[in-house]
Amino acid sequence: MKPLRQSFNLADLGPRAASALVMVVLALGTDYLGGHWFAGFWLLASAGIFWEWLGLAGERPRTALYIGWIALAAVAAFAWQGQPVFAVTVVSVGGVLIALASPGDFAVQRAVGLLYAASLVIATISLRQSFPFGWLAILWLFAVVWGTDVMAYFGGRIIGGPKLWPRVSPSKTWAGFLCGIFFGAFAGMVVAGNIGSPSFVFVLGLLTGAVAQGGDLFESSLKRRFDVKDSSHLIPGHGGVMDRLDGFIAAALFAFVVGALRAGLFAPANGIFNW
Repeated sequence: MKPLRQSFNLADLGPRAASALVMVVLALGTDYLGGHWFAGFWLLASAGIFWEWLGLAGERPRTALYIGWIALAAVAAFAWQGQPVFAVTVVSVGGVLIALASPGDFAVQRAVGLLYAASLVIATISLRQSFPFGWLAILWLFAVVWGTDVMAYFGGRIIGGPKLWPRVSPSKTWAGFLCGIFFGAFAGMVVAGNIGSPSFVFVLGLLTGAVAQGGDLFESSLKRRFDVKDSSHLIPGHGGVMDRLDGFIAAALFAFVVGALRAGLFAPANGIFNW
């Protein structure tokens, strides 16, 4: 759910546009419905992320994959029940079991992959289940991350200038980064409306947009390490789930931590807007 950086031909445009539309509709629709629909959607996304993470090294040990998927299902259930502490405990135990069950050069990396995928489930579900601003917190995240990503792309293309981190992502520029986070913060402030202090929500949007860009750079560096272009080909025309959600994962985790620190683990969404 981000602008397309690589070149594409007209034959690719249809699948890309259709896939993007489906993803946006599902993301917004499940946020509106909440409950099992929302939890199930993000559980599937996290399961895809873990599958892709294991494949970055060129192999997916079945034992590690199954342990990870079972752990993610348990994590989603605990997060949905408002028990993030138990969810984190499951992740820790699952990571240890994965490392022990799949020894070798990538044992620790596989365990870290579970943590990466689980962070998405814990953050999104915990925020959404937070009454009464859960649905708004997710909508605000969409506005900040999508707005940041879109304007980072166009700002970088139109303005150009010095590169942000050319060794990791040759196409990113400082101009695009700044345009992106300011637009994303503004979009988030508009979505929040009169809930909370606009100035504080805007500043939090700036920080969240910057973290989202950092998440994008993290995944780019990971793919460069393993010399792959896309995390997978699960999404027609868009690569993998990680390719679409790298920035959102980082932003959601950041928003969850900030909200939890301010309003507690059981109402993190309130901590985003009540300043």
